Amino acid sequence: MKQYIKLAATSLLLIFIGASSIKKEVLIIGDSISLGYTPFVQKNIDTTCYQVVHNKGNAMFSANGVKELDKWLGDTKWDIIHFNFGLWDLCYRNPESKVQGNRDKINGELTASLDEYRSNLEKIASRLDKTGARIIFATTTVVPPDEAGRIEGDEVNYNKVAVEVMKEHHYEIDDLHSISIDIHKKYPLGVGNVHYKKAGYELLSKQVIKCIEGKTISHE
Repeated sequence: MKQYIKLAATSLLLIFIGASSIKKEVLIIGDSISLGYTPFVQKNIDTTCYQVVHNKGNAMFSANGVKELDKWLGDTKWDIIHFNFGLWDLCYRNPESKVQGNRDKINGELTASLDEYRSNLEKIASRLDKTGARIIFATTTVVPPDEAGRIEGDEVNYNKVAVEVMKEHHYEIDDLHSISIDIHKKYPLGVGNVHYKKAGYELLSKQVIKCIEGKTISHE
């Protein structure tokens, strides 16, 4: 009997150790901003607890998310999904523009209206609901003055719509927009550029890590 109890106790201990050593699978979905901070998330998060990957390539705009989401989710049982769409949606593009990405907020066409953006996010959220994962939406980062294809302040309106959708689905909010304002002032990649120098991406990543770990979360 003693041997049986000892064996059972040992088995339970091994099961506990095995369970505690399982890493949480984390998927980050987003555009070039998330591609910039994800390497720092992967480097600085507790890698004994989290396995972090980014969707293959640039997620671009929300309509592309609707189209590609199943492919990005794959067969993995994700524990946490951190995602954003926005900067591409609010961008104006003109095929005749010589600016990188054909950006042109004067004569270009808006990628997604607020209504289209809302509709796409609803479709994405409805699919994410089925994953059983903990879902975190990152608000769209700041649009600086003199951006060739984006209007300063438009991201505020898109974030408002996004947060309304996320509230309906009871998702958590990573308010990257708020912290991005000061970070972008210090570490812009260039004048009128929505991107960041490495130091800026690293600062953004600290917020993302805290949210993934559940240390800084808004349920607005």
